Amino acid sequence: MKFRKMPGTELVLSEVGFGVWTVATNWWGKIEDADKQSLLENAVEQGINFFDTADTYGDGFGEEVLAKYLGHKRNELVIATKFGYDFYDPTPRDGHKERPQKFDKEFVKFACEQSLRRLGTDYIDLYQAHNIKLADLQKDELFETLEQLQFEGKIRYYGAAIGPDIGWEEEGEYSIVDRQMKSSQIIYSLMEQDPAKRFIELANENNVGLLSRVPHASNTLTGEYDNGFPVFDADDHRAHRKNEWLVETMQKVARVRFLVQEDTRTMAQSAIQFVLKPSAIISVLPNITKMSELNEYVAAVDTPEITDEEQTKLDELWAHGFDLKEPERQFREV
Repeated sequence: MKFRKMPGTELVLSEVGFGVWTVATNWWGKIEDADKQSLLENAVEQGINFFDTADTYGDGFGEEVLAKYLGHKRNELVIATKFGYDFYDPTPRDGHKERPQKFDKEFVKFACEQSLRRLGTDYIDLYQAHNIKLADLQKDELFETLEQLQFEGKIRYYGAAIGPDIGWEEEGEYSIVDRQMKSSQIIYSLMEQDPAKRFIELANENNVGLLSRVPHASNTLTGEYDNGFPVFDADDHRAHRKNEWLVETMQKVARVRFLVQEDTRTMAQSAIQFVLKPSAIISVLPNITKMSELNEYVAAVDTPEITDEEQTKLDELWAHGFDLKEPERQFREV
């Protein structure tokens, strides 16, 4: 494993981190409890020290599972969690729609205490405002509260997780430039590069670190869909992607297969290397649901880096919409 230091902090993160939402929810398929434990424990054994979760993942389970299986290694880990969604409200959630958000002083302090309890720790390394909107970023009370939590030693640093999907350019820019939060978590992949390219520029200018999630663009870059699209369970996050998007994205994937190097770098590993090429990206958070993925993604950091020549070709493809024509391959549900 290789590591990078978050600018302006003492945090040193593994270049490949573990997004805990895959073992805390069914959004990427159901995983048995024994497999969850095995994935988390093997992640540490293979050098991953950065674990990104959220209080809302599994209504708290995403934090509890870290304490359950990795609590004895707490001081060896960098743990990031998120706050801002009021999942304590008993109103049932409507599918994958966003829950109500709260960023007032009382709720943030309450949410922090609950996260500390579930994590079984007395400090959080990185506390992230979860999918925060511009109006809340502009409120000084929130940052006064975070600084107070920092002063009390309950959180070491704070940042933002921008989303829920790609976009949210105003929020990203404001969190980086105006608030200069220590980190911003974004979506960045070969298939989804805007507005992340702008965030990378701003992060370099403002000495802010970026965390990048879903580098495989809903698994289109892992080889999972090379022979057709599966029918996803209703709880699976990908079930809400339109087939038209998947078909078009797979046409784009075909254009970047030149990155694959036989016996040296797979498509999935190339996707990770692409995300890690900018120095502003401190850690990438692929969706890890099984041991073969863990092994492949961890090994990505030791594969050949994306060359400047390859990057230039990728930039040209992006600028020209991947030169898409009529579908050259047909994809179907299987």
